[in-house]
Amino acid sequence: MCGRYALTSPPEVIAQRFNLLWVPEFSARYNVAPTQMIPVVRETEQGRALALLKWGLIPFWAKDPSMGVKLINARAETLAIKPAFRSAYRRRHCLIPADAFYEWKPIAGRKQPYCIRMADQAPFAMAGLWEHWVDPSGQTVESCTIITTDANALVVELHERMPVILAQGDYGAWLNAGDPNAQHLLKPFPPEQMSAYPVTLRVNNVKNDDAACIAPLAA
Repeated sequence: MCGRYALTSPPEVIAQRFNLLWVPEFSARYNVAPTQMIPVVRETEQGRALALLKWGLIPFWAKDPSMGVKLINARAETLAIKPAFRSAYRRRHCLIPADAFYEWKPIAGRKQPYCIRMADQAPFAMAGLWEHWVDPSGQTVESCTIITTDANALVVELHERMPVILAQGDYGAWLNAGDPNAQHLLKPFPPEQMSAYPVTLRVNNVKNDDAACIAPLAA
């Protein structure tokens, strides 16, 4: 499961990390939530480009966009067979830049949020799929989903699933939807390269979107 995340690195850092020739200006986000517009990296004829897509994949055959609310995540194990994702899995892969994601651990009758990120605090890429849907007026809506896999030894203490995090050297292979090795990339990220720590309950409310959301909880 991945239902909240943060993207705090400045545009120039994201451009370098993902080998982008240009990125639009965007503000740091500390509490990104489903249905919001999020930065996504895709392969184009001109090279890798960043675009804003709606988080929550709307299948091209959907009758209305509300279906996307239920499709913020896609299980790696069923991408090729689930009708909502199989077309995008064959043709439309993307990278979703992030600096951290959140999970909640039941503790003493309540859920304590945790921030999970790279041990070196570097930005990373979550594997995703994107899709386009045309509404009755003819307007195209582009949307995306974050792929999940079994949790690694770090995240499993918080949740049984985690987003697929790709090594930087594998970005090209994933973006190339025709690469036969792409499926092998959908695996848990090495736990020794990650860290997790409790954060404030502020992250529970999507209206809170500031640095306090990602700060370690005071002892």
